[in-house]
Amino acid sequence: MAGLAVRLLRPGAVLVFSVAAVCYVAAVDPNEAGHYPTCPFLAITGFQCPGCGSMRTVHALAHGRVQEAFGLNVLTMAMLPLLAFFWLRWARARALDRPVRTKAAHPALIWILFGAVLLFWLIRNLPAGSFLAA
Repeated sequence: MAGLAVRLLRPGAVLVFSVAAVCYVAAVDPNEAGHYPTCPFLAITGFQCPGCGSMRTVHALAHGRVQEAFGLNVLTMAMLPLLAFFWLRWARARALDRPVRTKAAHPALIWILFGAVLLFWLIRNLPAGSFLAA
């Protein structure tokens, strides 16, 4: 049993850190000025990066406001299940003492995800995509 605990140490640490980060963002409202630094990309260019609004999204989710979270950053909402899937896959591989895959996914899927992030980044900064800019 000690072997299982050792194998799950890293996935467990990532889970504990993630829960702690969500609890902190839930407790310290990112909607109030002065609690967090401004996004460097936004501060320098005036344009929103793909992650802008992510902390407010997590804050809204932590308080059960799912519709508001989607309105703040739909990309973050789409990525959360993907992150959970990869964490579960990693934790399962470690629990079963199987090797962790070195590739996240097929290269074509990674390129599609990369393209989707770039497209989201571009569209949310255009006048027609202002509904994506929180």
